[in-house]
Amino acid sequence: MPADTLRPRLPSPLVPVHDDRFERHGVRLLLKRDDLIHPDLPGNKWRKLAPNLRAADGRPLLTFGGAYSNHLRATAAAGRLLSVPTVGVVRGDELADRPLNPSLAQCAADGMRLHFVSRTEYRRRADPAYLAELLPATPFPEAYVVPEGGSNALAAQGCTELGRELHGVTDVAAVACGTGGTLAGLAGGLAPGQRAIGVPVLKGGFLEHEVVRLQLAAFGARRGDWSLAEDFHCGGYARTTPELLAFATDFEARHGLPVERLYVAKLLYALVTLTARGAFPPGTRLTAVVTGRP
Repeated sequence: MPADTLRPRLPSPLVPVHDDRFERHGVRLLLKRDDLIHPDLPGNKWRKLAPNLRAADGRPLLTFGGAYSNHLRATAAAGRLLSVPTVGVVRGDELADRPLNPSLAQCAADGMRLHFVSRTEYRRRADPAYLAELLPATPFPEAYVVPEGGSNALAAQGCTELGRELHGVTDVAAVACGTGGTLAGLAGGLAPGQRAIGVPVLKGGFLEHEVVRLQLAAFGARRGDWSLAEDFHCGGYARTTPELLAFATDFEARHGLPVERLYVAKLLYALVTLTARGAFPPGTRLTAVVTGRP
């Protein structure tokens, strides 16, 4: 299979962390270092893309994302590594005449063809009729379509292995969420008695519906014990606050771990806050899934 040539580091390391903010409540914190799976496709990006790359079977890839999308960068990197053409449909046609930001510049350097569309058009990205119009307008009308964030039934199925890797070693597994595919698969792969928490990095309250939809598509039913902690998005995607940034800097200083600000920092901040609120009984083994690097 093409994805097998990417040589991932699996299972990813599970690292205990000594932090008094957890230990004073009797909670043991562990970090699931999915950010170490692959240098170009870290964490949930590899887990979600790998099954889609197998399904594409060498066809060009077309996917969607915003101007700073981690998913676009990962797809472009996968295309470079596998010598597969890629197209990135980018939200915001006003960006077409501007210099590329570092994220999109990396996509282009990896060979991705960037196709800028209006925000109104971008909202139709999941509409089959729109895809039928879009594909012939790109250099690769035969391309395999990967949804925004890489989240589809195959992605959720791919992320079940993350849950299986945590059998017997944790009570609660938590992950930051954008499009919901990682949480859908993580919860589906955990063992009975374990539960998952998703920390959305976008506001809007839409994610529960999306996770259920993905689980229905992947497994035929809602699966696993999971919930969402909706109050830690800091205003929405790519938004931060001075408090969050200070927290991330402090966590780095305490533990020597570079903390990605838009997903991982929100996850860790949520877990510190929830622990202080008594959300986890003493003796809980709490695992934070580190899905990316700064």
